[in-house]
Amino acid sequence: MAGNKEIGRIGQRRYGGTIYEEFLLELRGHRGIAAYTEMSENDDIVGAILFAIEMLVRQCNWNVEPGGDTAKDKEAAEFVESCMNDMQDTWIDTISEILSFLTYGWSYHEIVYKRRMGNTKDPRTKSKYNDGLIGWRKLPIRAQETLYQWEYDNEDNLLGMTQMPPPDFGTFTIPIEKALLFRTKSRKNNPEGRSILRNAYRSWYFKRRIQEIEGIGIERDLAGLPVIYGPENFDIWDNQNPQTVEARSGLEAMVRSIRRDEMEGVVLPAGYKLELLSSGGTRQFDTNAIINRYDTRIAMTVLADFIFLGHDQTGSWALSSDKTELFAVAIGAFLDIICETFNSQGIPSLIDINGQHFAGITEYPKMTHGDIEDADITKVASFIKDMTGIGVLIPDDSLEDYIRQVGHLPGRVYSNTRELDHTRQKQQEQNQPPEPETATGEEADKEVEEIPDKKAEEAKKRLGRSAANGNKNYASQTGTESKDQKQPRGPTKA
Repeated sequence: MAGNKEIGRIGQRRYGGTIYEEFLLELRGHRGIAAYTEMSENDDIVGAILFAIEMLVRQCNWNVEPGGDTAKDKEAAEFVESCMNDMQDTWIDTISEILSFLTYGWSYHEIVYKRRMGNTKDPRTKSKYNDGLIGWRKLPIRAQETLYQWEYDNEDNLLGMTQMPPPDFGTFTIPIEKALLFRTKSRKNNPEGRSILRNAYRSWYFKRRIQEIEGIGIERDLAGLPVIYGPENFDIWDNQNPQTVEARSGLEAMVRSIRRDEMEGVVLPAGYKLELLSSGGTRQFDTNAIINRYDTRIAMTVLADFIFLGHDQTGSWALSSDKTELFAVAIGAFLDIICETFNSQGIPSLIDINGQHFAGITEYPKMTHGDIEDADITKVASFIKDMTGIGVLIPDDSLEDYIRQVGHLPGRVYSNTRELDHTRQKQQEQNQPPEPETATGEEADKEVEEIPDKKAEEAKKRLGRSAANGNKNYASQTGTESKDQKQPRGPTKA
C-alpha cells in the first residue's frame, strides 16, 4: 500500500555517520566528549553534582513486576530479577556505568548473554543457577570516546554503533538489536542525546578562565613582577645579531620561570639587573564573587543549587526541602529513562531468546525503581491517622509492612501470631460498621458449610428440613451450637 510508505525525513544533520546537531564546534564529536570529561573530572561543583546523583541512585531499589497474574508471568519476572543479580559485574556497578549518559548525553551498552549452567569454570556458562536458561552475562559499556560513526539505513533508522577502541584501534559494529542505548533526549531521534552539562558549559568556561587568571595574579602579587635590565650600550632588540637574539631568548625564559620556592635564585653576568615590581594597588574586581556566581549558575542548570544553601548564610529549611524535592524528581525522571530502556530493549530480547520456555505470558515483565529520598514519616503518620480515623484506610499486613519500610523499622516477628491477629481484628472492628446479627440476635461465631450429597439432600426434603437446618444439626453434633439454638423451636411442618 502506498499509504504505508514513509515519504519525509527527520531532518537530522548527519553526514557520514557523524552527527552535527551541536552548533558549537568545541562541543561537537570527540571535542565535545573531551570537554564534558574535563568538566566532570576537573571541576569541583560539577563533580559534586554528579557525585550526589550517583550516590542517590546507588541506594535506590530496583524491582521487576510481572506482566500478568499467571504463574508464568511471575516466573518470568523472577527470572529477569535473577539475571540482574547474576552478572559478571554487580548491578550497582552496571548502573554506575549507565549513568555516564548524564555526562555525555548517551551511553551505549552491548548485551552479552550466557547459558546458566551452574558453577562452571567457563565464564560463558558460569552462573548461580543451573536451569539451562539464557541470561545476561554482562552489559559492558562501549565508551563514548571510542565512537567512530553511527550506522543508519535509508529511512533514518538506527542500525548500530561502530567504534574504534584502543589498544588495537580496530573497528567493531555493535547492532542495535544486541545493545542498550540510553539517552537523555531524543530530539530528531539523535542517538547522542544531550548532556545535562550542556547549559553549564558557558559558565564553566568563563569560570575556568577567571580561576586561571586569578591564580596567576595572586602569584604575581605575592612574588612580584620580575624585570631584568640589560647593560648599557647593549641592544637586546637587535634581531640582526644572532648573539643578541639568543641572549634575549634566554632572558625571557629566565623571567617566565622565576618562582618563589626552595629552588629560587638567579645568576646574571655583569651589567645585568633583576628587580621584582610589586602591585601598585588592589584589584578592581572581586573574583571570588564572580566565581561564586558562575558556580551557582552551573548548579542551577541541573536543579542542584540547593548545595549552596547554608554556605552563604541564607536559605530556610522549607526552601531546602522544596529544592531537594525538585532535584529528586529530576533524578526520578532519569531513572524512568533507564527502566524504559530496559523494558523496551533489554527485557523483551531476554525473554524471547529463551524460546518457548516463557510462551503464554500475558506481557513482558517491567522493571521499576524505588524512591530516591525517604518519605517524611511525620507526614505519612498524620495522613494514615486521618484516613483510618474516617474509615478510608483499614490497617492490614501490607500497610504495616510499608510503615516499617519507610520508617526504617525492623520486620515483623511472627512468634505471637494469635495475639497479633486478635489485635488487628479489634482495630478493624473499630473502623468497620457492625456486622449483621443472626436470626437469634447473636453474632455467628463460625459458619459451617456443608456440601450434602444428592441422597442426603433428597432425604432432608422428605423430612421437611432445609440445608440451613442441616447445618444446625451438624453444629449440635460438633458441640458448636449456642444455647439459644438448643432451645425447642416448635413443631416442624411435615
